[in-house]
Amino acid sequence: MVSTTGPASVDMAQALLDPGSIFADPEELLLHEGLSREEKIELLKRWEYDASENSVALEEGMPGDESDLLRRILLALDHLMAGIDVEHVGPTKQHGFASSVITST
Repeated sequence: MVSTTGPASVDMAQALLDPGSIFADPEELLLHEGLSREEKIELLKRWEYDASENSVALEEGMPGDESDLLRRILLALDHLMAGIDVEHVGPTKQHGFASSVITST
């Protein structure tokens, strides 16, 4: 895992593929000083999609561990974006956010 105390470099290629392999939790990503706001949002969006996929699999009876990871990711996104527009989400069970919903302010 990476240090949040300084601008330590992050393997962005790996983080984009699997944020959970780089960061212990969404809060660590949120506090990382070496990432821009936009990078944090992008990584959290990707992590949110993966967590949603896992949530759907659990809902459909596949084995796995329930956790509050998805809620924590959404709280981190909410913090960065000063609110999430839940009225404009994708029509799938994953409820992916449209690109237009998550914009820089």
